[in-house]
Amino acid sequence: MKAVVVGAVQSTRVALRTIAAASKWRVAAVITLPSTLAGRHSDYADLREDAAAANAELIEAANANAPEIVSRLAAIAPDAVFVIGWSQICGPEFRAAAKGRVVGFHPAPLPRLRGRAVIPWTILLDEKISGSTLFWIDEGVDSGPVLAQEFFHVAPDETATTLYDRHMAALERILGAVLNSIASGDLAGRPQDERYATYASRRTPKDGLIDWSRPKEQVLRLVRAATRPYPGAWSTWKGRKLVVWSATPWTCGDRHASTPGRVLAVDGGAIAVACADGAILATEWTLEGEADIRAQGALGSPERTEK
Repeated sequence: MKAVVVGAVQSTRVALRTIAAASKWRVAAVITLPSTLAGRHSDYADLREDAAAANAELIEAANANAPEIVSRLAAIAPDAVFVIGWSQICGPEFRAAAKGRVVGFHPAPLPRLRGRAVIPWTILLDEKISGSTLFWIDEGVDSGPVLAQEFFHVAPDETATTLYDRHMAALERILGAVLNSIASGDLAGRPQDERYATYASRRTPKDGLIDWSRPKEQVLRLVRAATRPYPGAWSTWKGRKLVVWSATPWTCGDRHASTPGRVLAVDGGAIAVACADGAILATEWTLEGEADIRAQGALGSPERTEK
């Protein structure tokens, strides 16, 4: 069985390696972004070595729907195309070149959370259950028949990093079963129930801006949702960007009367910052320039920053 893999992130690498290792499959080509466009994805993966290891043709493309890419796909004549970790919708010409056999992956329990940035949204929405989904791509957005799903609970302290890793592991497991099904001629999928469809919108680095006037649990949730492999939750100190990668509640927060955003303590590299109802302790953070944060300074807008 001949496969083409389309994507440019870590889930693409997982899929590529899984397909290449499957006994009944070979990867004929990998369609991916050129390295000059790596900035499109915070979790970009350079797939050149993986493609070479699989003896697959490497096709670099800014747009998978471009006529020259569609023509090359038709010439390869794959048995299935796996679009995993690609932010563009597959147009009708692309799907036709693949003879309608285009498999997609979504790190959410479809039909719930169709769309973009679903790992951060899963945490921000306090979803209790998540799931990895493989499905046939149709003319809609994450709306095609489901081929396989694996569900799991979202931990109360789940971060984008841990949730991302759990989805990668689930993808590897469910993809193996789907490859066997397609190879045996079983192309059926289960239609999604539109009554349960919800949608997630795109997020940008600006959406990680911390509003210190929010309750501490909301601030902590944003930190967990925006952490690696994403750009991070952030604030400013003296006009410089401060990114908070991990944080916990500060147990001494209820002893301090303070305006939100005030740095209450600096201890061993951790900083305690006031929120609406207490404080958080930023245990891992990075600051542009020299790290000179001190207690009683203020994070946030320049006019509130300690002189």
